[in-house]
Amino acid sequence: MLTGRSPGSHGRSTHCHDDTGGHHDNRDQHPTTSRTWLIRAASRGAVAGVIASLMMAAYAMISAATYQGSGFFTPLYHIASTFISPDDMMSSMKGATGGSNFEFFAGPAILGALIHMMVGAMYGVGFGVLASLTRMRGMALVAAAVVWGGFVFVISSLVGLPLAAAIFNSGDQITNMAELVGYGTFLVEHLIFGLFLGLILLMGAKRAR
Repeated sequence: MLTGRSPGSHGRSTHCHDDTGGHHDNRDQHPTTSRTWLIRAASRGAVAGVIASLMMAAYAMISAATYQGSGFFTPLYHIASTFISPDDMMSSMKGATGGSNFEFFAGPAILGALIHMMVGAMYGVGFGVLASLTRMRGMALVAAAVVWGGFVFVISSLVGLPLAAAIFNSGDQITNMAELVGYGTFLVEHLIFGLFLGLILLMGAKRAR
């Protein structure tokens, strides 16, 4: 509950307590505090998003090297082909069919990883701010983050990837990325992103108490 200033409490500071005994930041009354809160929520979301994107990439790369048979580093080259030629992606896939699962091209791999982490940070910021606004806690936070991952899957497949392909003239391998990867695998990747996003934010919230 909120405990404000009583008529006889002149000169005393106002404290806000939530039902769990924690302190609220009174962000509605203080613009500076509101900006600080927003920056903090966005920063935590960005960090969590980057880490979650790495977990997502790890699953994608293991899938590509195992049951998909397209090459361990192919997901990174696939992402990089947003801005560069898909030749390295195609070479990696061709190598995998010939038994070479780990064809590595440093430039495209680094570019793909950076793009992936930047997008992960962006979606992390969105969820981090949303979670703070709604004051989600505990397993509700984790469950909501998994749902967020599903939402990101839908937005990426239907809007984000086709739009990026159109803007950067990337080609069908970006427009149809979800189909090429496989809708099932692509969905699981995003659910993993959401799961780790929620878990990391939850752990961060517990440390901050």
